Amino acid sequence: MLPPLIASLALILLAATLVARIPLRWWWIRCFEFPRVQMAILALICGLAGLVLLDAGIWRSITWVSALITVGLQCRYILPWTRLWRVQVNKTEKDAPKDQYITLLIANVLMPNRQADGLINMINQHQPDIVLTLESDQWWQDQLDPHLDETWCYSTKVPLDNLYGMHLYSRLPLENTSVKWLIQDDIPSIHTQVTLESGDHIRLYAVHPRPPAPAESEKSLWRDAELLWVGQEVHEKPQPTLVAGDLNDVAWSTTTRLFCRVSGMLDPRRGRGMFSTFHAKNPLLRWPLDHIFVTHHFTLSNMQRLEAFGSDHFPILATFCYRPDRQDEQATPEASSEEHEEARETIQEGKTEKQET
Repeated sequence: MLPPLIASLALILLAATLVARIPLRWWWIRCFEFPRVQMAILALICGLAGLVLLDAGIWRSITWVSALITVGLQCRYILPWTRLWRVQVNKTEKDAPKDQYITLLIANVLMPNRQADGLINMINQHQPDIVLTLESDQWWQDQLDPHLDETWCYSTKVPLDNLYGMHLYSRLPLENTSVKWLIQDDIPSIHTQVTLESGDHIRLYAVHPRPPAPAESEKSLWRDAELLWVGQEVHEKPQPTLVAGDLNDVAWSTTTRLFCRVSGMLDPRRGRGMFSTFHAKNPLLRWPLDHIFVTHHFTLSNMQRLEAFGSDHFPILATFCYRPDRQDEQATPEASSEEHEEARETIQEGKTEKQET
């Protein structure tokens, strides 16, 4: 009984790996893009179990071949987000001008969570230039405003009770700020221009698209369309830019990698680690959902995942330095003409098709 059981598990993991490669947007297909690390580990365990527990024969062969293919395919996706890979965003040199630094703290607060003191203490401890909260409603605004409004006096507040509210607090001046509803009329995004202490201007997008999930959306279309809309604008209006937020997508997904190619943006996680931010309460099921992408004008000084404060997401803190003189040192991802057309078609489809759930 044991040999077919181990072989069947190895085949199931291989099937799940192959399903994630199907170019369809149904949530039950796209969900297999998330637990790639977990599936690779389980496949490796199956392979080792086959070696130790099974006698030479058909069941052992099926187990080993299935496990080997699964681990190989999964590693192809996840290795760039380990220290085995070359970094994509260069490290900031020690003598970089301090007035060109910018530190962001991104936190999905989990709207029903009422442990605001933990987040406020973190903000006071790390003193970021910009604080972006997601899933923040009026209650969260009432808790944060008394502590942040004086120091982080430039702000944009979109309190909503639908899990898609967001608040942006900044100690650096914000200009040309607007709240846009890009694809769906209940999902906001914040678009603004930040003035660094050096006087340089950089663009910032704060986003939180709806995830593909049974209770949220039957397809990933609307999430994909929103990310690609931002990516196309970054491409069409090239400026020093940061894109930050809970993308409800993993760093290695088809959509996020296409977003990076379409926009030409870089992922500071690559070559440094996954910095998995979700799920804070389940260490066995964690993946990187909260992101900060940058154009090639920036280098990275520091990036870390902060402690949990009651939310199902860990906050993430990152410090960048605006170094346009070093932009030629970093290779910019490029999309083909076919990928740009695919992005445009996805955006148009997302604007016209209505979700059922």
